[in-house]
Order: sequence, then C-alpha cells, then structure tokens
Amino acid sequence: MLSEKKDNIFSKFKKLPIDSIPKTILVAITLCLFCSMIVSLAAVKLKSIQQENQIRDKQKNVLQVAGLYSEGINVEETFASFEPRIVDIESGLFTDKFNPSTFNDRKAASDPLLSVALKDDPASIGRRSNYVTVYLLKNNDGTIDKLILPIHGYGLWSTLYGFVALEEDTNKIFGLQFYQHAETPGLGAEVDNPKWKAQWKGKKLRNKDGDLLIQVAKTPGPSEHHIDAIAGATLTSNGVNNLVRFWVGEAGFKKFLTNFKNGKINVSN
Repeated sequence: MLSEKKDNIFSKFKKLPIDSIPKTILVAITLCLFCSMIVSLAAVKLKSIQQENQIRDKQKNVLQVAGLYSEGINVEETFASFEPRIVDIESGLFTDKFNPSTFNDRKAASDPLLSVALKDDPASIGRRSNYVTVYLLKNNDGTIDKLILPIHGYGLWSTLYGFVALEEDTNKIFGLQFYQHAETPGLGAEVDNPKWKAQWKGKKLRNKDGDLLIQVAKTPGPSEHHIDAIAGATLTSNGVNNLVRFWVGEAGFKKFLTNFKNGKINVSN
C-alpha cells in the first residue's frame, strides 16, 4: 500500500512540466547540495596549503621589515637566519613555556588563561596575550643586529597586523611593515606605500629621558620622532599611531625592551 502511494506520487511528479515549481525547487536544492559538497571538499583539501602560504607570507614580511627580502630569494631558507623567542610580557623576559615554532599568538590573545582584558585599550584589540613571539636577527658573533616585534591594532575598517624592526639599541626604528589589513585602497591602504614606510627608518621611540615620543600625526613634531599622517586617512593614521605606541609602551614591550637594553636578556640559545 505504501509503495503504491510512493509510485503514485513519483508518477505525478514525473508528469509535471519541467518549469513547474516542485521541479524547480528540487533542481535548486540538488545544485546547492552538490556545490556545498564541492566547496567543503576543496576547503578541507586546500586548508594545509592555505596555512602554509600564510606562514610563508608572514615570513616574507619579517624579511621585508628587516631589509633582507629581494625578489627570487628562498624565503624559508633566509627566514631561518631569524631566531623566534617567546616573550612573557609581564616579566619582560624570555620564557620556555611554549615552543616558538608552534605557538599561535592570535589564539593566545583570545584565550582567557593566556591573555588579559584591557581596560585602557588605545589599540582597540580587546585582549592582549601575556606571551608574544618576537624574532631575533643576530650578527655572526652572536650579538643582536635587529629585533622584530609583532604589532597589531584597529585602523578604520580592520585590525592591522604587522611588525616593527628595531636596531640593537631597542630605540631606533629600522622599519615598519603590515602583512594583513582591510583598509581603504588608495587611502588607509597607503600604509603599504614604500614612500610612507620609508619615513620610519631611523626614527626613535623615545628621547634621552625615556619619554615615548614616536608619533604619527598631521602636525609636525620633533623630526626624529615624527611620522607624517597619511593624507585623507586620518582614522587609519590614528590607528597606526595608537597601536605602535601601545606595543612599545607600558602595556606592551616596554619592560622587555628596558631589560634588553640593560643586558638582562639572555639572547644565547
């Protein structure tokens, strides 16, 4: 009896016009299911490749901010000259609690056990990880050539992720580089403009008294601490100013940089 009903329904369905509503809905559902399966399969298959490309792009940006990148180089091999270390922000010292090769700074920043909620939050990041990966570039004799610090904070439309490279004295900037953001093309996205980035080289974070003076602003300030704001991108410029000052300031790497300058950091393996 039940099979007869099914056959009857199927027979009636077959007799419907091709452009009937039931057949149109069936085709649409079938296509959606098929396409979703293809997309899901592709996402799973390509995930490892995407992650590898993200790592390689990040490494490329570390090389760029350190002045070591040129077209055609082997990024992985050149990046091997850097030594990643985990910094405990609270103590301002290196920690061996985590493996620098596998530690995920972004996941740590959202983990309540590894991060803190910020009350004073000029960079608009919500939470700050207690542990952050930095990169050391050493000279042949083992001394530090450059120190690469990760930085991030909100601009106009997005969180900007990047690096600031400091000279061995921990005060003079060698370069600034962003590797991820979604700022407005032609305006806020000018943070990627080589001419604008070139302004950062040689600028100093602090004066002789230790006051943090580095600033991105329209109004000119002391030349050794001043970066011109991007024309037509006030909010992005303010965001970059806030995030840089946050990460090299009290709530960021200041204690670590002070320890580093005073020789309290062991840079040997």
